[in-house]
Amino acid sequence: MNTHISQLYAWGGDGGYATEGDVLVNQTSDGVDLNAIWTQAATAMSLYNRERSALAALISYPTTNVGDAIPQRATSDNFEEASEFGEPVGLRGAPDALILGYDFKDYDLASRMTWKFLRSATAEQVQASINSALEADNRLVTGTLLRRLFNPAEGTNEHLHRVFGLWNGTDGMAPPPHAGLEFPTTTSHYLASGNAAIDPGDLLDAINAVRLKGFGTSVDTRLIVLCHPNEAEEISTFRAGVEANGVTSKFDFVPSDSAPAYLTAENVVGQIAPGEFGGLEVLGSYGPVWIVPSYFVPAGYFAVVATGGPNSARNPVALRQHTNPAYQGLRIIPGRDQRYPLQDSFFQRSFGCGIRYRSAACVVQVTTELTYTAPAWAWS
Repeated sequence: MNTHISQLYAWGGDGGYATEGDVLVNQTSDGVDLNAIWTQAATAMSLYNRERSALAALISYPTTNVGDAIPQRATSDNFEEASEFGEPVGLRGAPDALILGYDFKDYDLASRMTWKFLRSATAEQVQASINSALEADNRLVTGTLLRRLFNPAEGTNEHLHRVFGLWNGTDGMAPPPHAGLEFPTTTSHYLASGNAAIDPGDLLDAINAVRLKGFGTSVDTRLIVLCHPNEAEEISTFRAGVEANGVTSKFDFVPSDSAPAYLTAENVVGQIAPGEFGGLEVLGSYGPVWIVPSYFVPAGYFAVVATGGPNSARNPVALRQHTNPAYQGLRIIPGRDQRYPLQDSFFQRSFGCGIRYRSAACVVQVTTELTYTAPAWAWS
């Protein structure tokens, strides 16, 4: 009896193990090993997180803080003339620092690849699903950052810190004074053009709104115009002293050094804008700004942004990440059956955002209306 039982247990133990020949599916229909695809996907995810979306990196600064106390003026400390016996004035924390909160949410997306699909699919089809997730994440992160930049509505995070947009003229707060200029509480960095088409005056209004407060004027920052290609094409027609959409232009649009060859009777004075900045195309320059077209920006809107470059602490938007590095960036997580990680795997991203410098950008809606309305972002 005991021998029979021991033999039964031994047989049951053998049945609990799966050999290599027992797997449901281990390669695609064109012979590519699924584990190799999983390894490639994990490697691609690592590279993708390092080389963050160019547009997102150009306007944001990554942080793990839930909020920051940041002075809203571009400069605050100055040297003074030294005396023979006196002590120099000390650097001190700016008294006008504003408490800025950053929100935070979790997002995920399932691949839903069954073992039967993996058995019949080619490696290209499997990789296409992973590429779709990367593209969706790019739209999520970039779209969320742009929505924060283009939306004046105030929010709160889980710690009840106020999550701000740019100056909006309705929350009773005024930009700090700069270079002897005082700004009223009605100051807004969300403008309506009052015209059905973008004109040179709209650009100058947005440029001045940023520069008058000290942003985009230092050597370590650059003023760029983020706009839809429709608006970029219109800006490319602006010529100094020539009327465009009812307003006479102060500057010439000058194509960047990547523009197609063209003939002109005019001479270019000064430095031509580069064809690329921070991984993004530069169409050309208009006065002190570089024109950066992007389909991420909805038609009928544009933003003048003072950027310090990719991931710079001078950038206007904060990209909040989890304090644990294991939960930062886009993650690919294996499905329930660890032997087949691609089956029912999913992608996960945790992040949030908020404005860091409320003066460092100005957004304009090209509209005949007199008040600004945030875009609907139908593409996201």
